[in-house]
Amino acid sequence: MIKSMTGYGKSVCQPKEKIITIEARCLNSKTLDINIKLPAIYKEKENLIRSLIGKHLERGKVELVIYLENTGIQTGYALNKPLLEKYYLEITSFARYIDAPVSDNLLPALLKLPEVFRQQTPDLDPQEWQMVENAVIDSLQQTDNYRISEGAHLYKDLLAHHQAISQLLQEITPLEEKRKENLRNKLLKGLKELEENNQFDPNRFEQELIYYIEKLDITEEKVRLEKHLEYFLETLDESKPSGKKLGFITQEIGREINTVGSKANDAGIQKIVVQMKDELEKIKEQLMNIL
Repeated sequence: MIKSMTGYGKSVCQPKEKIITIEARCLNSKTLDINIKLPAIYKEKENLIRSLIGKHLERGKVELVIYLENTGIQTGYALNKPLLEKYYLEITSFARYIDAPVSDNLLPALLKLPEVFRQQTPDLDPQEWQMVENAVIDSLQQTDNYRISEGAHLYKDLLAHHQAISQLLQEITPLEEKRKENLRNKLLKGLKELEENNQFDPNRFEQELIYYIEKLDITEEKVRLEKHLEYFLETLDESKPSGKKLGFITQEIGREINTVGSKANDAGIQKIVVQMKDELEKIKEQLMNIL
């Protein structure tokens, strides 16, 4: 079973006087690349969230965002009384020093000074966090299910391109027989010309024959290509993530196709090789989306 690296999940929980929404998105990446955006109250749980992401999604560019909406009457700020008092004493003391009156607008002005109001971060309620953690897990499971669903579509597409290459490989056989016949006739014609000109050299003929056999024979490449295609199909059906492994096998398939094309010396076979390369490129494009 293969999985896509593209996924999405969303979950909502509602602790007391809050609505918390968790969204998880995942895109292609060679490694696990995590980006988390959290409200300040949940910052201490970031490492735990990273661990949950790694457990459920394994690889990909993952973004997880937690949105917090307060539905009750709550304040996130408190008056910093010691600092406000210090500001007041300093200003009134200086006013007396320069013999200046203290304005009635002093207090409103003091309230606008930096740090007079400080943000409060309340302690995290364990029950609330348990609800949030469950929602995070749910969003990650949804993302993974999305990946499985997308993987089923990718499987069908990869299978179609694999079958196309296998079929094209079979179409080479009759062309190869014709190619061998043409090569045989060419060699016999050259041999006849040499005999007529009394230039026949058995040693040279043997060397030329060996050269043609080694240079033009594609039997081994066809056998290896067929084996690689079989291995690709076996790997495609493995239960564990196999995107990288499929990528390595695809490289080997491409190497054999290229060798067949370079050794074929036949327009018909080279045309098939071009078609096989086209199908292989489509496989490579899809493998970029596979876990």
